[in-house]
Amino acid sequence: MVKKASKYRKNIGLLVAFLAFLTVLYIISVFLARTMMSNFVESEFYNRKVDVFDATLKPFNSFFNNDIAEVSNYQGYLDSVHAVSYSEKILRKNPFVDEVVFYDVLFTNQNPAVRGVRFQNLLIYPRSIFSFKLNEENKLVRESVSAIDNRPTSDDFNNMAIKMVNFLDVLDDSTSLSENDIYRIFYNTVPGKITYLNIPRVNTLRAYKSLMDDTASMAAPVAFDQDLFVYKVNPQKIKIVNNQKRLYENIRIKAIADPNVMEEKAFLSTDMPLPGALSEYKLQFDSSEQFLRGEINRRFFPVVLGVSLLYLILLLIIYLIYRNISINSRLFQLQYDFINNLTHEFKTPVSVIKIAGNNIRSAENLSDQERTMYGKILDQEADKLNNLMNKLLSFTQIENKSLKFKGEYIDLNSFCEEIFEGTRIKYPDLELTYDIDVNSKMHTDPVLLNSVFQNLIDNAYKYSELSRKFIDISVQQSKKHFIMKFSDKGIGINKNELKNIFKKFYRVKNQFNQGGSVGLGLAFCKEITEFMGGEIKVNSVEGEGTTFTLVFPK
Repeated sequence: MVKKASKYRKNIGLLVAFLAFLTVLYIISVFLARTMMSNFVESEFYNRKVDVFDATLKPFNSFFNNDIAEVSNYQGYLDSVHAVSYSEKILRKNPFVDEVVFYDVLFTNQNPAVRGVRFQNLLIYPRSIFSFKLNEENKLVRESVSAIDNRPTSDDFNNMAIKMVNFLDVLDDSTSLSENDIYRIFYNTVPGKITYLNIPRVNTLRAYKSLMDDTASMAAPVAFDQDLFVYKVNPQKIKIVNNQKRLYENIRIKAIADPNVMEEKAFLSTDMPLPGALSEYKLQFDSSEQFLRGEINRRFFPVVLGVSLLYLILLLIIYLIYRNISINSRLFQLQYDFINNLTHEFKTPVSVIKIAGNNIRSAENLSDQERTMYGKILDQEADKLNNLMNKLLSFTQIENKSLKFKGEYIDLNSFCEEIFEGTRIKYPDLELTYDIDVNSKMHTDPVLLNSVFQNLIDNAYKYSELSRKFIDISVQQSKKHFIMKFSDKGIGINKNELKNIFKKFYRVKNQFNQGGSVGLGLAFCKEITEFMGGEIKVNSVEGEGTTFTLVFPK
C-alpha cells in the first residue's frame, strides 16, 4: 500500500513573483533616483553661480557704494594730506584697486590762462593732481602730476567736467538730485576705471549755474573747490569666494575676449559677466565629470539608503511570510503524521484487545494458563492506552496551564527503587545500573517525575541494539540542585537533530522508529521538567549513546 503524501498549499510562486517585482521596482527606483540626482546637481551647477558671484563681488560693491561715496563727506575741501590718508586706506582695503588719482578741482568765474573746461563764464580746471599706488614692498607711493601735461588721465577729468556743465545748463530752481542723477552725473564708469566727483549741495550747484551767466564776468572773482578721484581697478585681483565648493571645481576671472579659446572644455562650464568697471571680464565656472560625480554620490547616498532600507523591510516581510508558510507547512505535516501515528498507536492495542476478546469468546474451555495469558495481554494493552491518554491529557493541561503542581517531599532512594524494580520486570533484557547519592528529600510531583523517568528509560530501551540495551542512572545532590543523568549505549542522535528532539510531534528518522510514534515523548519530558522548575539537557554521540541530564532546584 502506497502512503499518500500530505499536501499543503504554500503559494511560493506568488512570493517569488512578488520578490521579483519588488527587486525590479527597487532597481528602477535606484536608477531614477540616480538620474534625478544627476539632473538636480546639474541644475544646481547653473543656478548656484549667483551665490558665488554675489559673495565674490561683495567687497567690490562695498567699495563702489560706500568707500567711493565717502569723498562727498569733505564737500570739496579734501586737501592733499587727507587725500593721502584716504587713498592709502582705499588701496590697502581693496587689493583690486591698482591706482588712485586725485584731482583738486576748482569751479571759478576767473579767467586764468590754464587748461580746463570752459562754458560761458564758468571755468573748471584741476589745480593739482596726485597719483597714489602701492609699490612691490607694499608701501604707498605718491606722485605729483603737472596740470598742464598731456597725460592719459586728462580724458577722465574732461568727461566729468563736460557732464557737469551739461547738467548745470538745464538746472533750474525746481531741480532736485535723484539717485539716478547722482550715478549719471557724478560717476563715470568705464572698463578698468571709475571716476567720481564729490556731490555738492543743491545750493552749491545753483551757485555754479550762476557763474555761467554773462554778468558773472563783471562780478567779483569766486572759486569753489571740488574733489575728483579716478580709481583704476584690476578685476583679476578680486578674491574669488567659492561658497559652493561641492559644485564648482575651478572658478576663474577671465577676459571676455579670452585669447585662449582653444583650451579644453570642462564637463560642465558656465560664466557670468562682471558689471561696470569690471565689464571686460567674467567669472568662469568649470567642473569635471569626476568632481561632480562625487557631489552626485553624496546627495544620492541618503536617497539610495532610504530606498534600500524600505527594500530590506519589504524583504524582511517576505521572509516572515515565507517562514510563517514554512512553519505552517511543517506543522501541517507534523499534525498529519501525529494523526497517522496516533491512529497506529491506538489501533495496535485495540486490535490486540479485540483478538484476545474474540479468542476468549470463541474458546469452549480456557485453561488457567490461557486465562492468565489473555488477562495479562488485556491488562498490558489497556495500560498502553491509558498511558497514552494520560500523556496526551497531561501535555494539554501543561500547555494550557490548567495542571496544578501537586508537590510533596519524596525520598529519592525509595522513589528510584520502585521505578527500577518495575523496569526490571518490564524490560528483563535491559542492563540497568544506578548510583543514588542524596541525603535530602526532594520537593516535587512524584507522578510527573515518574512519567519523565519512564519516558527516558523507555527511549533508552527502544533506541538501542539488542546487544547494547543498557542504561545507567545517576542521581546526585549539590548545594543548590538535584542532578539526574540517564546514559545509554543506544544509536545516538545526529547533532543536526538535537535542536529539534524536544519539539512537539517531531520524530527522528531511524530504523527503530519505522513503526511510528506520536512524537510527544521528549517534548512531554521537557514540558514536565520545566513545569516543575527544572531543566533538561542532552548530549549525544551518534553510534555511541545519549545522555539526558535533569537539573531541579533543591
